[in-house]
Amino acid sequence: MKNNEQNNFHKPVLLQEVINYLQIQSDKWYVDCTLGSGGHSEAILKLGGKVLAIDQDQEAIDFAKERLAKNCPKGTFKIVRANFASLKKIIEENQLEVQGVLFDLGVSTYQLTGNGRGFSFQVEESLDMRMDPENQTVTAADLVNGLYENELEKLITEYGQDRLAKSIARAIVLERKIQAIRTTTELREIIENIYRRKYSSKSFRNPATKTFQALRIAVNDELNNFKKALKVSLKILSPKGRIAVISFHELEDRIVKHQFLAWQENELGQIIAKKPIVPELKEIINNPNSRSSKLRIFEKN
Repeated sequence: MKNNEQNNFHKPVLLQEVINYLQIQSDKWYVDCTLGSGGHSEAILKLGGKVLAIDQDQEAIDFAKERLAKNCPKGTFKIVRANFASLKKIIEENQLEVQGVLFDLGVSTYQLTGNGRGFSFQVEESLDMRMDPENQTVTAADLVNGLYENELEKLITEYGQDRLAKSIARAIVLERKIQAIRTTTELREIIENIYRRKYSSKSFRNPATKTFQALRIAVNDELNNFKKALKVSLKILSPKGRIAVISFHELEDRIVKHQFLAWQENELGQIIAKKPIVPELKEIINNPNSRSSKLRIFEKN
């Protein structure tokens, strides 16, 4: 892998906070449900913990495997290519006693800066957005060109929380009557035109951000898969073990908050830190992608 590709992989956010709150113990197993570039896994290994890491992106796995082998030659780790929705099966097959579980729900910088799969509106690529193209069939282009107008509006409203969802859905339908929408650039320009007519001043974020987020969530069924994995994570955890979740938007954080509260009310454990942990200004400056991240921690009884 080229150096510029290496630099584009996801920088681990809230790294020290995650390590501190997981309370890494030597020779205990920790499950990194979102391996990515391996930054969190590497930190756990360097403190003597053992890691079982999960990711469905083969390119990320190849990079992380090389990184961990090089930087943690004495570390014990396993990598499984799968969706973390299969967490229960993975743990049963590996017969592990788990001391900690980590979810970092951020999309990697590598994906957002262009890897040919259309996650980003910043580069022109085909509208794909599948995390695992080998095992997924429906693409973002399929949804954009195939859903009814009201279905598009609902998708963009629920998963993107965009107040102009109705206008965006209408514009997409009108455009695809002329020609199919196949690229990130085509979709971005449709959305930008809607915002340009509605607002005179430019926003901090690109107007396409929310619609692209909505399509990515839908294509990969991200929220349902996460709900499933989060529920399982408590069951596989040893007593006094901890779950750490880094979320990046309100939909994810709401799931974590409500699940943690439900567990606590049922006396299954306790929430560690009443408010979510957020990055310090220094980290945000060094890694702007961390600015919307929130870390929540739960400890099992």
